[in-house]
Parts: sequence; structure tokens; C-alpha cells
Amino acid sequence: TGSQRVQPDNSTTYTLTAAGPGGNTTRSTTVTVTAPTPPPPPPPAPRPTIEQRLETDVRDAFFDYDKSDIRADARDALTRDASALKSILADFPNATIVLEGHCDERGSAEYNLGLGDRRDSSAKEFLVQLGVPTDKLKTISYGKERPQCTESSEACWQKNRRVHFSPGQ
Repeated sequence: TGSQRVQPDNSTTYTLTAAGPGGNTTRSTTVTVTAPTPPPPPPPAPRPTIEQRLETDVRDAFFDYDKSDIRADARDALTRDASALKSILADFPNATIVLEGHCDERGSAEYNLGLGDRRDSSAKEFLVQLGVPTDKLKTISYGKERPQCTESSEACWQKNRRVHFSPGQ
């Protein structure tokens, strides 16, 4: 008489023999252990949108007051941007990228629209020279109409003198 608890890790056959005054008896039983099914793999991470890629991979190019030529720090930014834009366009082959020309608050609206246009055009030309397909780049000037900063200080004005990148429609 009695019992014994077993918890095998693998399938195992047990043979039990009972002996007593009336004789012996033997029986076998197999305990089948099945491994639990592994959990499903995690779903793939969602692919970033073109907006997210532009936000994380591409930087604005900044300009000096009343200028549209590409200065050294803008050259460095646009060189990195060219690689990022080529990668983004490879992932989104039907996309276009808009280069937005922006200006600070000084000067007339008409003058700043023209200056913003010269800025986005010079940035586009620079990117095309680095191998970004010209047909994938569009330009638009917002002049001083969409400031990033609204204080009247040089630090703020510098933030507004830029070319910014957005997805095309």
C-alpha cells in the first residue's frame, strides 16, 4: 500500500511490482511528457512612416541672414540628409519629399517668399549633386509665414532661417 508522486521531465515508463503472501504481480505504465508549445514570436516592429523617418533621420539646413548660399554646417547637414533621403526613398519608392524654404520675420512677405525659394532651391541643387533623384524633390517657400520661433532675437531668427523637409502630398 502507498503512493509515490513523480514529476518526470521526459516521457518515462514505470514498472511496478507488488509482492505479497498470495504472489507477485507486475504492471507497467508510461507517463508521456509533452513540451509546451513555444510562445509565438513577437510581431515585427511596425515599419516607421515616412513622417517618422523624416523626423528622426533628416535635419534642417540653416542659413545666414539674407543669404541662400549653403554654409559649412548646412553642407554637413545636407550631406547626411542626402544619405538618409536616398534610404527613405528606397523604402518609399512612390514618395516625394518637399523642401520648405523659411525665413525670419524681418523683411516684407514678398521678399521673404523669394528668399525662401532661393534657399529651398539651393538645398535641392546640393542634394541632387549628391545623388538624390531630382524628380523626388519638390520645393515650396513659406517665407516668414511659418516661424518655428516667435521671439524677436537673433537666436530665434536663426531657427527660422532654414530649409525643412516634409513628405509630399
